[in-house]
This record gives sequence, C-alpha cells and structure tokens, in this order.
Amino acid sequence: MLNQIADHKQFTAINALKVGGRTSRCAFKVNDDIAVYIKYAVNPVGTYREYVFTFNTANLRELAATDKAGNNLHLALVCAKDKEICCFPYAKLVQLIDLRKSDFGAVEAQYTLLVTLKPNEAFRVYMMQPGRKKIYLADPLKVRRNACPNALFR
Repeated sequence: MLNQIADHKQFTAINALKVGGRTSRCAFKVNDDIAVYIKYAVNPVGTYREYVFTFNTANLRELAATDKAGNNLHLALVCAKDKEICCFPYAKLVQLIDLRKSDFGAVEAQYTLLVTLKPNEAFRVYMMQPGRKKIYLADPLKVRRNACPNALFR
C-alpha cells in the first residue's frame, strides 16, 4: 500500500501522523495535506465473503481529530486475501455512521463496515441495519478497484 503511494507521480513525502500530540498507529501523512488511515482484514467471512472492518470509539475519535486538523482524510481498507485496497474519503464513512445512528436512535460503541468484491466488479462498502440481518442500511457505496492511490491525490 505505502509502495503504491510512494510510486505515484504526485508523491513527495510520507510521515507518521500525529493526532492530539500522539503518533497514530494507523494513519500516515502523505505530502503536506493528505492523511490515509489504514485498516486491515485478512480473510473475507461468511456466505457473502465480506471483509469486516470494525471502528471503535478510539478509532472514530482519531479519525475525527485527523479530519478536524484539515487533512484530506481517506480510508484505505486492505482486503488481504484478495490483495486489493478499498480507498475512499472519510466523509463517506461519516455518512454511513450518521445513517446508522439515525436508524438506531443512539450512538453505538463501535461500527462495523463490510466490504465485498466480486470478480471484475467494484468494491461494495456498506453497513447493515441495526438489529436486522442481511438488510443493508443504504445502497452500498461502490468503490473502483483501482482507486488507490489516485483517489488520495485529487
């Protein structure tokens, strides 16, 4: 993932990202104005072969602080078994979480983002409705497979 970023023609630098005076274990600063937050899932699970990415309160606080600092924040979800990276703006995660909060009626301790990819198709990124199985919260977000790292430099 970091090699792909470093090989991009607009790349100039990559550094550890400090949030609230602490160095992030998940985020990096690219160039002067881009932040990338990396989460990793080894294998897809279940009948629908979903990669599961959980965002707990600490993750969400770090993401919000990074975004508030004025960074152009993107998520990079590494789907290891398929050797693919799902990259999209942080604002899309916020939209899904806001929908889930509205549907649930309260803030939850963690949010689970599910990612699927079928051969020769875009990623599908989604959350499920609270308390219901196999029912999407909203239409899945479609993310091109080759969006990373170009999406970071727009």
